Amino acid sequence: MSDPLASAEGARPSRPAFRDPTLPLEQRVADLLGRLTLAEKTALLHQHQPAIPRLGIGAFRTGTEALHGLAWLGPATVFPQPVGLASTWNLDLVRAVGAAVGDEVRGFHHKDPARCGLNVWAPVVNPLRDPRWGRNEEGYSEDPYLTGAIANAYASGLRGDHPRVLKTAPTLKHFLGYNNETRRETTSSNLRPRVLHEYELPAFRAPIAAGAAVAVMASYNLVNGRPAHLSPLINDELRRWTSEELLVVSDAAAPSNVATTQGYYPNHVVSHAALVRAGVDSFTDNDDQAAPTIKRLSQALAQGLITEADIEQAARRVLTIRFRLGEFDPVESNPYATITEEVINCPAHQRLAREAASQALVLLKNSDSALPIEAGSPGRIAVIGPLADTLYEDWYSGTLPYAVTAYRGLVERLGPANVELVEGLDRIALRVGRAIVVASADPGGAPLRLVIDEGGADRSGREAGLESAFDLADWGNGLRTLRAAANGRHVSVSDDGVLVNDRPRPGGWVVRETFRLTPVGDGQSVLHHVASGRYVVADAEGALFARAETPEEATLFTVELRRSGRSEAARAARAADVAIVVVGNHPLINGRETEDRTDLSLPPAQEGLLRAVHAANPRTVLVVQSSYPYAIDWAQEHVPAIVWSSHGGQEFGHALADALFGDTSPAGRLTQTWYRSAAQLPDLLDYDIIAADATYLYFRGTPLYPFGHGLTYTTFEYSGLRLSADRIPADGRVAVTFTLTNTGARVSDEVVQLYTRQEESRVKQPLRQLRAFRRVRLAPGESTTVSFELTAADLATWDVTRGRPVVEAAHHTVLIGSSSMDIRLAALLWVEGERVPPWAALEREIPAVGYDDYAGIDLRDLTPEHGDAVVATEPGAWIAIVGVDFGAGAGSCRARVSATDDRTAVITLRLDDPLEGPVIGSLSVACTGGRYSWVEAHTALDGATGVRDLYVVFDAAGVALDTLAFARP
Repeated sequence: MSDPLASAEGARPSRPAFRDPTLPLEQRVADLLGRLTLAEKTALLHQHQPAIPRLGIGAFRTGTEALHGLAWLGPATVFPQPVGLASTWNLDLVRAVGAAVGDEVRGFHHKDPARCGLNVWAPVVNPLRDPRWGRNEEGYSEDPYLTGAIANAYASGLRGDHPRVLKTAPTLKHFLGYNNETRRETTSSNLRPRVLHEYELPAFRAPIAAGAAVAVMASYNLVNGRPAHLSPLINDELRRWTSEELLVVSDAAAPSNVATTQGYYPNHVVSHAALVRAGVDSFTDNDDQAAPTIKRLSQALAQGLITEADIEQAARRVLTIRFRLGEFDPVESNPYATITEEVINCPAHQRLAREAASQALVLLKNSDSALPIEAGSPGRIAVIGPLADTLYEDWYSGTLPYAVTAYRGLVERLGPANVELVEGLDRIALRVGRAIVVASADPGGAPLRLVIDEGGADRSGREAGLESAFDLADWGNGLRTLRAAANGRHVSVSDDGVLVNDRPRPGGWVVRETFRLTPVGDGQSVLHHVASGRYVVADAEGALFARAETPEEATLFTVELRRSGRSEAARAARAADVAIVVVGNHPLINGRETEDRTDLSLPPAQEGLLRAVHAANPRTVLVVQSSYPYAIDWAQEHVPAIVWSSHGGQEFGHALADALFGDTSPAGRLTQTWYRSAAQLPDLLDYDIIAADATYLYFRGTPLYPFGHGLTYTTFEYSGLRLSADRIPADGRVAVTFTLTNTGARVSDEVVQLYTRQEESRVKQPLRQLRAFRRVRLAPGESTTVSFELTAADLATWDVTRGRPVVEAAHHTVLIGSSSMDIRLAALLWVEGERVPPWAALEREIPAVGYDDYAGIDLRDLTPEHGDAVVATEPGAWIAIVGVDFGAGAGSCRARVSATDDRTAVITLRLDDPLEGPVIGSLSVACTGGRYSWVEAHTALDGATGVRDLYVVFDAAGVALDTLAFARP
């Protein structure tokens, strides 16, 4: 094979600069860019980058999923879900897991580089603002500091510790303000400056500033009325946090959404140009077909919407990542080139998976020392529940190489004779008059049939028995699955609507195995297939199809209970010394990507199962294995011991058995508030945690379990809190030390947590805020000194009056405890910061988005490229701007406004109260034309003197406000 870089005379030239690892990175990238044609540079902007044979450059693909293991490529080590990893509160462990996953990515890449790229799409750093979010399992915590710390640890493991070469290229997901699946491509997240800078951005900043993450993925939603992929914050914030080139990739199909679903620009050429200008470098669009993206970008170039410099800037960022991954280095200089597929699910990673699953367990309740179960005392154990003998994969997990379930973990420990398994599912039959639905016993399944039931035999004379039995599982929100007892396969619906029992378990991007059994009266029900939206009908030949559009057209079924899951579970519980009930969610049903939850309740059948077991045997342990919090009030009141884990990966059963029998002491902590019901939550789409009193930072109610909660099998004493100083300057720091003692009889970890509360402020402050934490292991009677360093800069809040962080002059209470609401020690610290001045109304404009309070307001885009404004969503909407200094008097006001309604609207300026405060002026706002047509409205003022709270009141929806400017008489 000839050398593509050889000269025409056949002489081999010296190594090109881009292949010389001794040269500076910038020089190497520039050299390669200089060798590429414009067409070749443009092609680099798609996810699937083609090879460039003339330069000996191979193809490259962004995007390998690696949230808690290598996903979608076959068996690989499966660690606990991200929310479970975070529940360890152990940065070293999370870093080790990230390193293991990075090794497995490299190993699979060594085996099959075309299928496994080195740009990994992990971790997810969206704070878990609302536990109903369908993708809750992918994130780490509702706290931005904890999220950033865990993400930094995981990404550090993924990237490796070599100073020059990346093991993998971690990509943070999803920028920005993304916590809802409901209409996710068209909903807009309102992020006012304080929410943006204090809550949303910090989690992204930590791993970028530390150099752990080298790329970011934009999110599907809009932010303040503008698609997140077009956010000016990509360049203005993200890229300001690092001196390195930061790659920004799109989410799948999101580039096309800008011109289609979102309708933000009139066509793909204009929208793609805008995406490049906004800082998106890699287009994940049209699967592996790069041609549409290249065509659109080429047309944008031809039309002058972007320049070659714009394309080159994006290509530079793409190539920089490829260089940092060692792609253009000699193999011998790449420290990760020797990692092979043998590392995948190796014994060391299996041990790490077990340790991660163990440390992720959270003991929610343990009354009367119900746990641990003393060795030799349990006698017979009943393991009950729909998750007792199954482990589920979520959308972004790897394929389980093996599965140690709760049941299998206990059987390994106690032997099969001492452990009874009961799923607790109702077994039913479906009848239509004298006919009954039957399923094939063939392992591959077959279409369901409706046959005449003649004394337990079907039309062929075979015993119906199991053929007509289906196990009914309840996953909440009315969603059920039907598993045919004849072959153990789940009932699904084929593309042509036929009901078939051929699926080993529910799965896929579109889950076709869920149904709703809806009663319609007279003991009859209709069967609704959720994925297709159709109802099940039987034709004249007895075939079953999901084809009816309405319940009235559907076949009416009578549900016959063949075996009660509760009764069977109660029987097993009565016969056991200890009953262990394992409940939870299926990660692909009722809470997953594309689907939010509507409530926090356990599925009714699971709740009923738990109650029946507890009534039969009060010595019941509840194990909740779930992707998200549940409202389990009844269990908290009645069940003596409760353990929670995320879906814990392949070693979950071993970790659980170790904890139940005291080999380990569970010491994980919750990274989210567990609420008593969804009634304690604001609207799912309300992103203003400050105004909504959301998350542990602002929630004033009584949760079921607070943020940071978790028990152990021992007790710890906190004592001797000392601050190195009781007052520090705004650029100072203070050492916080105390003594931690294990006063119990077991070795255990304790997660010590440091919070602060600011006692005086111009604005509403969090009730408490996590500043530091550490997981500490102590033997019985052992003590240790725990030290943290707290800097005054950590205590800054966002000052809307000057558009920057500010450390206020204030007292801060330093709180030490084992959860956000279990505080053991406290001390007072004075910070010599600033006094935030009033708005200098006569000196500069006041941006409307700098409001302190509001009602009936949304945020929207000022222009397609930059800026935010407020817009009224209803008559009587208002914003409050606290502490406006009008000096000796303001004589007039000029407002920059926009309105698209033909009627003239009025903006009223009031002092002190939005309803009854004195009116100082009124602005008339006529139709200004288009959405981005802004004009000035003016009014004379009367009574605007001194420092007052200003209320801006809108009398009509649709009126938008950018700025207010005041002038002297």
